[in-house]
Amino acid sequence: MQAVFHNRWLPFVLLLPTLVVLVLFLYYPIISTFELSFFRAAPNGIDLTFVGLANYQRLLDPQIQQTEAGTFVVRNAYVLVVGRSLLFSGAIVIGGLSASLGVAMLANQNLRGGRIYRTLLIWPYAISPAIIGVIFLFMFNPVVGVINYAWNGIFGTRPLWLGDPILTPLLIVIASIWKNLGYNVIFYLSGLQNINTDLLEAASIDGANAWVRFRRIIFPSLSPITFFLLITNLTYSFFDVFGTIDILSGPGPANSTSVLIYNLYRDLQINHNTGMAATQSVMLFVLVAGITVLQFRTTERRVTYNA
Repeated sequence: MQAVFHNRWLPFVLLLPTLVVLVLFLYYPIISTFELSFFRAAPNGIDLTFVGLANYQRLLDPQIQQTEAGTFVVRNAYVLVVGRSLLFSGAIVIGGLSASLGVAMLANQNLRGGRIYRTLLIWPYAISPAIIGVIFLFMFNPVVGVINYAWNGIFGTRPLWLGDPILTPLLIVIASIWKNLGYNVIFYLSGLQNINTDLLEAASIDGANAWVRFRRIIFPSLSPITFFLLITNLTYSFFDVFGTIDILSGPGPANSTSVLIYNLYRDLQINHNTGMAATQSVMLFVLVAGITVLQFRTTERRVTYNA
């Protein structure tokens, strides 16, 4: 039954609080950020000078230079940050979804106390990214960290988890995957519990082993959930990792953990370069939106609904 409003203005009055919130906290900041990207801030971070597209040109200039050995290298720091962010995002999304699906399949088995295990798996999602950073900071502390204590007892060494340009990014990826593990497991568990068991039993009777059943039945049945989690994890990997990075490593050794969202923060809060920070915000939005649209145009075609 369709709702009928006897007063033509009543629907607009009911929508007014939502529209006010959207305009004040979503649309206005977006428009202001886009406008600010055409200005350059003075050293005080307040006085602005209109520069047009100069901020975008400065960010996108590849600055490819030839070394004495004859090879070509990219000197543009922002281009390197973009590449580093894409690597971080790929590792977090692919690693996180793979680990979550494996954990969900283990948790979906009929075990005594299975509900308790599933509840415990979900809890990390309730912790903020900043708290995740604090937890891993204490765990991997080179002096008093429990991980280094155990590692030293087994292997006789104490790795510099927070001081190595390879180990520190790896630690950020692991912490980010663990943070979002519970969220992914919730969806995968619900999907696994709704798979038609008759198909699995029929395949088993026909001689299909566990891997064939997973590849032919289970994974295609989970494709709508996987596609949804692919989008949400992509957003998380570009934006929500800031709290973990800021607490755990900052820019990291040799700027190894300086991704787009953290680079933006440094330009705004430390360098007080509001124009460049706004430009990076727009570029980050365009990048994530572009990747999302690309996934809808490519990956969604492989999604199997009502399998």
